[in-house]
Amino acid sequence: MSKIERAIISLTDKTGIEGFAKELADLGVEILSTGGTAAKIREAGIDVMDVSEFTGFPEMLDGRVKTLHPKVHGGILNQRTNKEHQEQCAQYGLKNIDLIAVNLYAFEKTVADPNCSLGDAIENIDIGGPTMLRASAKNFNDVTVIVDPDDYPQVIKEIKETGNTTLKTRFRLAAKVFKLTSVYDTTISAWLENVDVDSNEYFK
Repeated sequence: MSKIERAIISLTDKTGIEGFAKELADLGVEILSTGGTAAKIREAGIDVMDVSEFTGFPEMLDGRVKTLHPKVHGGILNQRTNKEHQEQCAQYGLKNIDLIAVNLYAFEKTVADPNCSLGDAIENIDIGGPTMLRASAKNFNDVTVIVDPDDYPQVIKEIKETGNTTLKTRFRLAAKVFKLTSVYDTTISAWLENVDVDSNEYFK
């Protein structure tokens, strides 16, 4: 198993981000990030590359499109031992992304506000985050995916020991992802089912 060389960190819950990012940087991991997360990492004096610079494509549509790009998802989903995958990565200039630390827009917190409009709720449905998480979890054999800051210490410990995480850890973290995204989607669908389409200003 190769070493972790490149990570994407994109967090709504930024608990522990400075310490985690510094540990990764000290281990020689290149950090990619977006928006407020990138700013937070820079404020801590840690080198970070904007995902838009990595992909060569700007964030657009009011931030709705940031990480939905082949250079991101190809970097995550390619199987490192698959010869055809590696030939395609070389052909299209795709670089491996070995670690993902992502948590999602706070939809549940947003809609807990009694004054939350449907428009506000819709804009707090995360698209890029779940997509990266599910891609990383699917490719757990090659990618470490983190959704919970409580997992930072174990991940750092393992990288320090071997340059990567264990398959057992990656599998455990992948299972955690699918549980999270399942609950997230259920929360969204349950809330939307109670929207009165006929009377809601969003549809007028």
